[in-house]
This record gives sequence, C-alpha cells and structure tokens, in this order.
Amino acid sequence: MKVLFALLPLALTAFSLPFPPETAPQKAAAPKDYVITQFGAGTDSTQLNTEAIQRTIDKASAEGGGTVVIPKGVFLSGALFFKPNTQLRLQTGAKLKGSDNIADYPLIPSRMEGQKLDYYAALVNAYQVNGFRVTGPGTIDGNGLKFWKGFWAHRDSMQKVGKSSTNLEVHRPRLLFIWGCNNVTIEKVKLHNAGFWTTHLYQCNNVLIDGCDIRSPFRPVKAPSTDAVDIDVCKKVTIRNCYISVNDDGIVMKGGKGPNAQKLPENGPIEDVLVENCTFGEVHAAVTCGSECIHANRITVRNCKVDNDRPLLLFKMRPDTYQLYENITVENVTGRCGTIVTLSPWTQFFNMAGSAEKPFGTIRNITISKVKVKCKQFAVLDGNPTDKVSNITFKNVDATAETAAFPNKYPDVKFTNVTLNGAPLTAAQAVGAGPAVKPLKPD
Repeated sequence: MKVLFALLPLALTAFSLPFPPETAPQKAAAPKDYVITQFGAGTDSTQLNTEAIQRTIDKASAEGGGTVVIPKGVFLSGALFFKPNTQLRLQTGAKLKGSDNIADYPLIPSRMEGQKLDYYAALVNAYQVNGFRVTGPGTIDGNGLKFWKGFWAHRDSMQKVGKSSTNLEVHRPRLLFIWGCNNVTIEKVKLHNAGFWTTHLYQCNNVLIDGCDIRSPFRPVKAPSTDAVDIDVCKKVTIRNCYISVNDDGIVMKGGKGPNAQKLPENGPIEDVLVENCTFGEVHAAVTCGSECIHANRITVRNCKVDNDRPLLLFKMRPDTYQLYENITVENVTGRCGTIVTLSPWTQFFNMAGSAEKPFGTIRNITISKVKVKCKQFAVLDGNPTDKVSNITFKNVDATAETAAFPNKYPDVKFTNVTLNGAPLTAAQAVGAGPAVKPLKPD
C-alpha cells in the first residue's frame, strides 16, 4: 500500500499531460562546402577551370551532396553539370565567367525555342537536381560579346544576299539551364552578359528567383536573345525583388510552338507564376506570353516598376500555333513604358510544317489595375483575324500617352475609372481608335 501511495503523484502527473512532451526537431545540417580552389581551380582568369570545377561538383555529389563555392576572384569555365544534392554559391567578389569558345559547351539533347533538339549546353546546367540552389552575392557572367558580334555579323551577311537568319544559326550558350528540377532557388546573384537566354527553366516546379540582378547590354553591341527568365512548361514560379534589363524580353512564358505543339509530350502549360517587387529597365517587354507558348494560366504581376519604352505586358500571337492565355493580372505598376498591353501578330519564323490545321489564339480574363504610367501609347489590341479575345479589364488606371488614340478591335474590353491624358476613357471611345505608333518587330 505504501508503494501505491508513493507512485500516485507520478501517475497523476502523467495523466495531466494531454500527450507526451515533444522533442525539439533536429535542425538539418548545412550542406558541406566544397571550395573550388581546394580542388585545383586557379586564380588566373585567362585559364579554363572547367575540369577543376566539375571535379569539385563530382566530389560533392559522391560524398552525399554539398555546396560548390566560388571564392573571390574570376574563374573562367565552360559548361558545368550539377548533380543531385549539389548547389552553387558565389561569394562576395566571386565571378564565374563563361568561356567565349563554343567548343567548351558540348552539343547535347536539350530544348530551345519550344522544340526538343540537340543544342549546346549552358554555362550552368542542372538536370533532375531537386532542391538546386544558386546563391550570391557573386556574379555569373556569360562573357557574351564574341557571341553577340558573331550573331550580328551572320545576320548582316544573310540580309546582303536576301536571306533570313534564325536565332539558332550562330551557336551560343545560355547562362543557366535548369531542367526537370523541383524546389529551385536562385537568390541574390548577379546574372550578366549571357550569350543566349539568361535563365531557362524547363519542366520545373516550385521555383523562387529572389533578389537577383539580371542584365545584358543594348550598347555599344546589342546582346540579342538574352531573355532574363524563360519559363518553359513550369508550375509555381515566383520572381521577386529583381532588377531586370536585357536586350530581349524580361520574363517570358514558353511551352511549345507549331500547329501540333499541343499534342507533343515535351510541351505543356505554364501555371501559377508570380512576379512581384521587380524593376524593369530596358527590355523588349517586361512580361511576355510567347513567342513559343501554348498555354499560360494564372500569371500575376504586382508591385513592379518599369522604366523603358516597350510593352509592360506583351502577347505574341503566332498564327501557326494554338495558344491560350488566361487569368492574367497586372496590379500596382508605376513608371514609364511603351504600352500597358500589346496584343499583336508575331510571325517570326512562321512555319506550318505542311499541316492543314488552322491555329488561333484565345485570350481571356486579363485584368490591369492600379497602374500609373507614362507611355508612348495606351495599348495595342490587334491580334490575328481568328484570335478570340474576351474579358480584358482596365481598372483604376492613370496613363499619360504621347499618342492618345490606340487600336482596339475587341468590344469585350472594359474600362473602370481609367483616365488617359487626364480624361476619362470608355470602351466606346477605345474600339477601333487608331493605328499603332510603330509595329513591333523582332531584332
């Protein structure tokens, strides 16, 4: 009996707890650092370090994973291939500089311009590397000048003999190509001077690009086709707190092109993209749907600034591709642009490939609100003859335009509390209200 009374307080204490006390969760250990200079990378910025850096990546992967660290200095490299459980960090003052010799980028199975094809590897490549991270504050520099000059020289030579030139004829590497990866982070890193597209995301889910500086020049030599971020068959992509100025489109929805593109398994939709708190300097357009996109759904652009003379939102309507652009919101944008929205035909590299299909585009549920800008022209709403456009809404927009009249051939465009050059703008005033200032043409 004495034993029972002695145990009674312990029993009561146990019953007073609703469930056993939790053990504090164990914090995951930080990935081990693998500094490239410890694996043979040298500080002579004129010497290729491709083998040494790849050796570092391979070592990190073989030992279960880790962070490949680029220390202060300039390190020249060709294509690098990151493996499962590896990441990349560029320290303060670090620069990973791309070789300007295309031979340092192998020709491999890839994806370009909405097509499955063999193409040259990027400087930084990640294939099926879930949890892949690229972090700064250092720089990845594509060293693209030689590629840009080669592109323009080739295009000029073709024009002299009356021929056109595609973007793929002068071989150029992208800066980053991330394919089939989930939970990707690109954070506080400078992405500069790409030879071709800057950041190409293909078949990725849950991507965050945060606090990055993404640039390529317009002068003295234009950096052609250096899109800042190409979102290609991806879901759940967030781009925020970035500065973007590139000699092509800023953020671009891709996904396939051609009269049968929607039937091919390598193609697909873009869904759930958020662009917020970004500043767009010189670009061909801030946010673009196309020119290789079959379906973009739930795209939100908010709390951004623009400082250029090109479209804030651009729809490139291909007459050789079925396209569906829907549920797109632009909210709280200020600054200077060419147009708030441009919707117009895009015939660059038109190719029906012998198909008897009759493709058309569908654009619906587009909302532009809380926008205050100076622009060359309010909008251009003039797609291909068979395009179907419905439910475009401008709400609480204050625009000052050099040319007040603008083309709009769609009656289902709504205006609520919209002023253009200080006067209220209504749907009746907008329909068929004039030519575009200047038709958009690709470089």
